[in-house]
Amino acid sequence: MFGMVPGLESTRALCNALGNPEKKFRSIHVVGTNGKGSTSFYLAGILQANGFKTGLYVSPHLVSLRERIRIDDAPILAEDLDRLLLQVKSAAESVSVEPTFFEVLTLVAFLYYAENQIDVAVLEAGMGGRLDSTAVAGGEIAVVTSIGLEHTEVLGLTESAILREKMGVVGDMRERAAGKCFILGGLSESLLQEAREYAAELGCDCIVPAIREDVRLPNLGHHYIENASLSLAAAAQFINGVHPAGATSVRFDDSLAVKTLATRSWAGRMQLLSGPDGNTRVILDGAHNSHAVRRLVQSLCEYYPGKKFHCLFGALKDKDVGEMLKLMAPHVSHWHITKTPYPRFRELSDLRGEMQALGLPVSSEGELSREYLDSVLRDSAACGHDDGETSSPLLITGSLYMIGACVQLLKDDFAELAFFRGLEPSTNEHR
Repeated sequence: MFGMVPGLESTRALCNALGNPEKKFRSIHVVGTNGKGSTSFYLAGILQANGFKTGLYVSPHLVSLRERIRIDDAPILAEDLDRLLLQVKSAAESVSVEPTFFEVLTLVAFLYYAENQIDVAVLEAGMGGRLDSTAVAGGEIAVVTSIGLEHTEVLGLTESAILREKMGVVGDMRERAAGKCFILGGLSESLLQEAREYAAELGCDCIVPAIREDVRLPNLGHHYIENASLSLAAAAQFINGVHPAGATSVRFDDSLAVKTLATRSWAGRMQLLSGPDGNTRVILDGAHNSHAVRRLVQSLCEYYPGKKFHCLFGALKDKDVGEMLKLMAPHVSHWHITKTPYPRFRELSDLRGEMQALGLPVSSEGELSREYLDSVLRDSAACGHDDGETSSPLLITGSLYMIGACVQLLKDDFAELAFFRGLEPSTNEHR
């Protein structure tokens, strides 16, 4: 139920049993190792601003399962989620299929988008591309955000193999892929050449957009500018080729798109939370592995040069915590460590031992709760600097599970988290 089973047989059987809802709207795929979620979120916002009724399918969620399935920024209603889950369950029984959790949610999204007559869905792949359940939608555009070694037991042992698996989201047979378009970003020169060659084999076009330095985003970090640049290119390619229902003439409005991006804050990723005085009180970033921490450190150097932070940190057992801590150490003045009840979370004693081995003193520790989070916020706010400047924001980083728990605790206190109000927490163990 909570595993990953590569292959499209179950998804296609369920689609057929449900009347092929995936064929009732257009789709844009977003694949890659990192940056899929933000690119999808930015792209959906641009399409919506240009008059398209837009679905967004992303994973994992921070607080609620309902976050994963949205139309024009509104999460699926709880009653619709329940109803469509039962519909997929009935279809699975009728064709004797035992789908994975991700396959079930993908079918729910397809049904929801079809019955609401959306114009286009932006679909973030869960894993890979060619064999990912979202691939059955047959989108005309595929955005490739980046390529790195991940899920090598399924996707392949080299970046080249993984690239082909992800690009295969447009169809692994030439007749299914021909005429489609790739938007490519975050690739080395050698991988870029391979991508162009593979696209030519499939009969697909390639666009490699320039990084748009005129873009301003609520999310800090140049990597988000890179992802937004991909979303702009994908939106232009789509909008200049199709029109929303009832429209007679629509062209991509670049200035509107850039203006829209200035309002699009991808939650929990280099997200700034401001107090009533307008000053940033919290930096929320799900830097859950060494690669993400490097991006975090780059952003801190750029936007907060010379600053040190109180840092609330927690991580899962399977992460290279030692490397993560070493990378962050020059930017942290006080460490606060925490954990959630999730079984894969690293114990406080284990985390404390990692920090002691690196000579990093722990200022406080405790299981994540409103009381503990409030105490850390108070400590951070009370800590001034010798130069007389105001205290630095509290940096909350580490596991996305922890970030989601913090969002749930803080959502009523910060306007930037208003989206999550009214959403009931649900498990994320299956990703």
